[in-house]
Amino acid sequence: MKNSYLKLPFLVILICFVSITKAQKTNFTVSDAINVKSISNSTLSDDGRYLAGIISDGRSRFGVDHFRFQDPSYINVFPGDFVIMDVNSGTMMYPYRAQSQVTSFAWSPDSKELAFLEQKGEKLHLMIYEVARKRIREVKIGGNPLLANSNLTWTPDGKAMMVHARASDWLDRAMELYNEATKGPVVVYDGNKPFLKWDEIRNTNALTRVLRVDLATGIPQELLPESNYGGVYLSDDNQFMIFNKTYPLKTSYVRNEGTEYQVAYKQLSNPDSTHILYKKNKQRRNYIWSESKAKFAWVDSGYVYVQTLGQDDAKNLTKGKAFTDEEKKKEVKFSINSWSPSERKILLSSDKGYWMVDAQGENLEMVYEFPEDKDKAPSLSLANWSDDERYLYFSYSEKDAWRRGFVRYDLQEKEMEDLILDHRLYSGVQKPKNSDKIILNLSDGDMPGDLVVTDWSFKELKPLTNLNPWLADKKMTRSELITYRNVDGKEMKGILYYPVDYEEGKKYPLICEVYETFFANGYNRNMNLFANQGYFALRPSVDLEMGYPGEAWVKGITAAINKLVDEGKVDNYKVGVQGGSYGGYATSLLITQTDRFAAAINISGKVNIISFLGDSPKIGTRNYTAAEYGQDRIGGTLWDEPLKYLATTAVLYADRIKTPHMIMTGEGDWNVPGTNSRELYYAMRRLGKDVVWVNYLNGGHGAGAASDESDFHDHWNRVFEFYEKHFNKKEEEGEKE
Repeated sequence: MKNSYLKLPFLVILICFVSITKAQKTNFTVSDAINVKSISNSTLSDDGRYLAGIISDGRSRFGVDHFRFQDPSYINVFPGDFVIMDVNSGTMMYPYRAQSQVTSFAWSPDSKELAFLEQKGEKLHLMIYEVARKRIREVKIGGNPLLANSNLTWTPDGKAMMVHARASDWLDRAMELYNEATKGPVVVYDGNKPFLKWDEIRNTNALTRVLRVDLATGIPQELLPESNYGGVYLSDDNQFMIFNKTYPLKTSYVRNEGTEYQVAYKQLSNPDSTHILYKKNKQRRNYIWSESKAKFAWVDSGYVYVQTLGQDDAKNLTKGKAFTDEEKKKEVKFSINSWSPSERKILLSSDKGYWMVDAQGENLEMVYEFPEDKDKAPSLSLANWSDDERYLYFSYSEKDAWRRGFVRYDLQEKEMEDLILDHRLYSGVQKPKNSDKIILNLSDGDMPGDLVVTDWSFKELKPLTNLNPWLADKKMTRSELITYRNVDGKEMKGILYYPVDYEEGKKYPLICEVYETFFANGYNRNMNLFANQGYFALRPSVDLEMGYPGEAWVKGITAAINKLVDEGKVDNYKVGVQGGSYGGYATSLLITQTDRFAAAINISGKVNIISFLGDSPKIGTRNYTAAEYGQDRIGGTLWDEPLKYLATTAVLYADRIKTPHMIMTGEGDWNVPGTNSRELYYAMRRLGKDVVWVNYLNGGHGAGAASDESDFHDHWNRVFEFYEKHFNKKEEEGEKE
């Protein structure tokens, strides 16, 4: 008893300390949302010693000129703090004192130098950072070619680099097309030509030639003439260059049509020698290359073929060797996962499990059988193959709970072993060529992630960055995975974000952010801003059905809301809904079907799917394909399914809308032009509805949140004020009832 009394004062002090600490935290504001930092373009050296990347916050995207989309002369590398980290010591090196515009990092084979492109004015320059000397030098390329923003490739000896550059007359040709389409004074759109005008501009913008640049002298050598290259690679023995070429034929409204593809290689000792691996074909062939690029495999009609570079004979590894039934009437169809480190084996997969086959076509066997209930089985994705080829390492994620991490499969014992599994988020795994270290991004599921260094045992996760320590003093939301059933009885998942300072038993307003399906959590700017307004926030999932997309949101979202209301968490009179882009479209369509919401906000979302087909010429046929068999899921053309287009066009049902609606657009939005959203504003105003349209003249896709810093603040302040105004109004109306 005496000891218990002695502990009591300590507990009181501890509780008081925790309370004071919590009280000292301040709200997460719009300014804070801008200040959250992240690292991008991170690139690990082959020896695993150094990691290069760009650290930036929300300001990096404020300088975009949305009106110059597809302008061939416009280059916009996002600015940030260029950093190189010593993975062993955690030391940070900053090659530049101020923010810079750099991209396309590539480490030298000996990991002593880092190549990158730097934007200076309207041009990109090839730069080299020498780690030991902490010095930057520019490689001044002879003839001063105009470089393109694409991958840089070192030669294996480290003496030269492959770069993508423009032909000498490319800019003149490209600008002539662009200016004719944007400045006129007369613009002619001729349906008899093979390409839409903006497809022709896009095709021209994709053209590059490939140069080999001597890093000591800057002397360039043309390896490939001007064309559209989808990928260029060097073999480890420095004998071969492999390249994929794309040949646009015409503008097509059907996927995988209108283009031909070719894969070829040439001997570097003889630049004029070109060997065709895959002749021009309308079907794209996806080659899976071994690490050394000495061998490659592909799938044709479910069969796996393998070939050695420089040889003409291809070998079918699977034909007649695996069947789906005992009568051997139907053969197993395979896909390719990975070559083994020795390049003697290949990991395959089928709908039944993982298979192993020798690169000579021997010993095909299933090594891991998938669980029978695939819908509930965890998702596995191959992350690594051990050097001794005994173990396969997979990233792991369960489908009905936040349990994620990595597992290891023992190919010898045929056993799966958990390595690290918990609620946290693991992403962006980078593995160096010559080290067992790995770098990954780690988040607790609510806070922004940071980089950690570990190895394939995952016994220790050593922090490498701490980008946002100040967030420890901010009130941040916490997330929860919820389960509910939609109107059809199908089980759905959603992510619920709690208000800061949440009190059990108290009812709060709710904002639903809609799109399609949500499952994985992670730091979310919007959800934190709403939580700091004292709101619950919800990202509900919906079951979208091809041919009937308009019904899904009202079936799924309202069911999720009702569950939260029934649990006593949410104030029935203070429920709002919003979405961006496709989610904005969903929001406007949703409020034509229900008056469940006190307020609704459409951010850069269409409201008329018919006029949207041609509203944004800069993206070509995307809107047609999206409507017919893409994201919009109508399942047919306007002329095949006119009633379905009418049924999913919100502006036609504006007379049914009872919900106060705010529409937010960006004048420079080339994706969903504000002119489309404007239609609903005019319609609702004509009908005497409660509607406001906010158009940001410097904004892009995302309205004020995709503009400048001043507009970003204005955007969010308007959102908060809109909900608060109508929540209070709805509450007053509810009390009168």
